Amino acid sequence: MTARTFGGTVDVAAPREVVFDYLVDPHHRAEWQSSLRRVDDVDGEPRVGQTWTDVTVPGLRPAMRTTELVRPKRWSESGTWRFVRADLTLELTAPTPQTCVVAYRFRIHALGPLGLAATLASVPAVGADLRRAADILSRRS
Repeated sequence: MTARTFGGTVDVAAPREVVFDYLVDPHHRAEWQSSLRRVDDVDGEPRVGQTWTDVTVPGLRPAMRTTELVRPKRWSESGTWRFVRADLTLELTAPTPQTCVVAYRFRIHALGPLGLAATLASVPAVGADLRRAADILSRRS
């Protein structure tokens, strides 16, 4: 049985390649992800297997890893901290050459029903963070 993911879509007024390159590079994460203070230990350029550490506002330090990268269409990451794993997948489509739609799917895996509850509580924040990234990219375009 596959774990259910939750998500949504965000429209971005920037070309798909620009959006993809920005979102998948951990160096940019603290600019648009509200839960981050910074990102440490970035292992090279974006690729499958790239690792980094998110340093969160509450002080948690999940170990992150890119699990899929198909430029400019699809990217996935997995983050682990203690008994918790969070998975995020972004799929990008280009309705026009100058716009992009980012579809996101998110799931927190934890013991028992806590994972589902944490996922449902976190999905709005993931969407808000991606809208923040969209605003940043729209202003740059």
